[in-house]
Amino acid sequence: MKKSTFVSMILGTIGGILFALGMCMALIPEWNAFRPGVIMGVIGAMVLLIMVFVWRKMENKEPIKLSGKTIGATLLGIVGALLLGVGMCLTMVWSHMVAGIVIGIVGIVVLLCLIPFVKGLK
Repeated sequence: MKKSTFVSMILGTIGGILFALGMCMALIPEWNAFRPGVIMGVIGAMVLLIMVFVWRKMENKEPIKLSGKTIGATLLGIVGALLLGVGMCLTMVWSHMVAGIVIGIVGIVVLLCLIPFVKGLK
């Protein structure tokens, strides 16, 4: 295993755990920890963002250029993830099975559209 892969794995695990725990703290009302949860979630997101820059530096890759395609791919990923999450919430939390399944499938399709959008079709 390359050193850059190992560092990315460690930073990704730490950032993911901090982000997930922060979101649980913020969104589970029984815990009464909204503000600390938001702070922990932001710290986790920052660790994940730092991981990207550290990995790119260790792999001698050029910095990410902000273009219309990069911003579009990011927005498409965010919309797809939100649709999938809303579909799951509708199904599991609010007992709207049919609407949740339909919205969740739309979210999955939007996320699948990222592959040809980013990689292109050959």
